[in-house]
Amino acid sequence: MTIDRIDTNKRLSAAVSCGNFVFLSGQVPTTLDGDFVTQAREVLQKIDHLLDEAGSDKAHILSAQIWIKNIAKDFGAFNEVWEAWLPENCAPARAAVEANMARPNVLVEVAAIAVKR
Repeated sequence: MTIDRIDTNKRLSAAVSCGNFVFLSGQVPTTLDGDFVTQAREVLQKIDHLLDEAGSDKAHILSAQIWIKNIAKDFGAFNEVWEAWLPENCAPARAAVEANMARPNVLVEVAAIAVKR
């Protein structure tokens, strides 16, 4: 079976596909001076781009893992952004937890597993 990697460096690949599966690494915003909603939207746009490049889309996400820096403050806002982004009746299995981030200005990170279209 062929393994395809997208945006690979020495440490990780942004996405890896094998067979019908697409695995996305945790995606973080590049605009670190934005508020939580801005960062969340940017992360989901990055996921859209990577899924498309791998032959998938958000309607084919099976599972998502979400890390939020301040879940008490931002969980509701994330859910609003997420629900506006996700197509109707396509909700994946999902877990969201509070976490310290690798960089102090990162407020949200999302990883996902999908199948190809």
